[in-house]
Amino acid sequence: MVAQKAGALINEAETWHSIVWKTVQSNIRRLQMRIAKAIKEKKSSKAKALQWLLTHSFHAKLFAVKRVTTNKGKKTPGVDGVLWKGAKAKMQAAKNLRRRGYKPYPLKRIYIPKKNGKKRPLSIPTMKCRAMQALYKLALSPIAETTADINSYGFRELRGCADAIAQGFNALSKPNSATWILEGDIKGCFDNISFQWMLDNIPMDKEILTKWLNAGYVENKIRYPSRKGTPQGGIISPTLANMTLDGLEQIVKEAAPRRSRINFVRYADDFIVTGKSKQILETKVKPAIEAFLLERGLQLSPEKTHITHIQDGFTFLGQTFRKYGNKVLIKPSQESIKAIKQKAGNHIRNHKGKPIPAMIKNMNQALRGWGNYHRHVVSSETFRHVDNYIYHQLWRMLKQRHRQKTKVWLTKKYWTAAKGKYIFSVKVKTKKKTSQIYQLFRLRQIGIKRHIKIRAKANPYSPEYGKYFYKRRHDKKSRIATTWGGC
Repeated sequence: MVAQKAGALINEAETWHSIVWKTVQSNIRRLQMRIAKAIKEKKSSKAKALQWLLTHSFHAKLFAVKRVTTNKGKKTPGVDGVLWKGAKAKMQAAKNLRRRGYKPYPLKRIYIPKKNGKKRPLSIPTMKCRAMQALYKLALSPIAETTADINSYGFRELRGCADAIAQGFNALSKPNSATWILEGDIKGCFDNISFQWMLDNIPMDKEILTKWLNAGYVENKIRYPSRKGTPQGGIISPTLANMTLDGLEQIVKEAAPRRSRINFVRYADDFIVTGKSKQILETKVKPAIEAFLLERGLQLSPEKTHITHIQDGFTFLGQTFRKYGNKVLIKPSQESIKAIKQKAGNHIRNHKGKPIPAMIKNMNQALRGWGNYHRHVVSSETFRHVDNYIYHQLWRMLKQRHRQKTKVWLTKKYWTAAKGKYIFSVKVKTKKKTSQIYQLFRLRQIGIKRHIKIRAKANPYSPEYGKYFYKRRHDKKSRIATTWGGC
């Protein structure tokens, strides 16, 4: 009996490793496209039947397990302390993903710091709950993409911040563009969405959704009930939040006459609305937004919601939009610049007595990520400024590290290994008695290139956009063109 059980586990491991993931994804995609087509044709009953078929598909279960065991949270357990490691555990987990008898564990509550000094609650589900959410998200995403606002860019497939920023530029850069902007921010969006609204309007299995919403959370070993909101940390939560806010674009555009030059751009719970005058935004658009949100248990944040003139500038997604004469320029915000300088400075100070290669590795990761985010806007001057700041911080650190050495000695040791002027680098001997050069990344090495915005109506689950998305995935030139003016 024991031998049979051991043999079964070995077979499960072999089965997991033999899975052809392209076939799995192809089968899932086929069902998702059928769901999207049914929604587009307003056949809700057919879409519901297809959703049931997808959530009971073994291929979908395999893919859900693969997702939660390969993402960043794969090493973070929930309240049960269970992690799925190894092929055997993953295969067994896929077989155990069943609707019947499923009961979610409460969420593990932790807090992460925000930029303003406050803390944001993050709720961590167990591995099984994450896999169930991933499974049901596969069936919900085609509907979410088909019914979404066309200028919503957050937490959506093949869309991102660069698309939202590009749309903001398109709305403000023309000679006759609107000059007033309503900067909107929803207060505690994820934490305050009405349970009842979601149960009445989200097209998914109501029993499963009810169980997730009522799971509660554990903090300091005490279990608390949940009465509203969709917890940040759940795989399906961004989709639920997006679907809650979908329809806001239409409400905004219907609130004012067409000649008011109303444009709407949203990324998650942050959005901007452009308008011809401050009065239109204050008396027509803002009340319509507040009424829309109130129905869903939400409200605007008074501290973060403002109406601004384009010549005064405003910040959206870490970029500052401002009009200089007749030209709109987008630059990295002062808050973003301050944050990367502080991060780089901390790295340098913390490695004053530690190995230089470790500092270079950590800094390169931070600098590349920040630089690639801002490479699509007017950021050349900013990149030079941050590079110069890092250069001076390095000199201060090295003078403290080598108090008895001259400037010539420091230059020869730390600025010549890469054979380039002003490139901070060190040469280290490896165990194989060879030399390896560690070179600090400079932001000015990044080329400033314009991002080509995704088509607003493009749906990744629609066959008519198949070639378009294939080209965007595989042809980098389709997403990057000549630089914006002023870059």
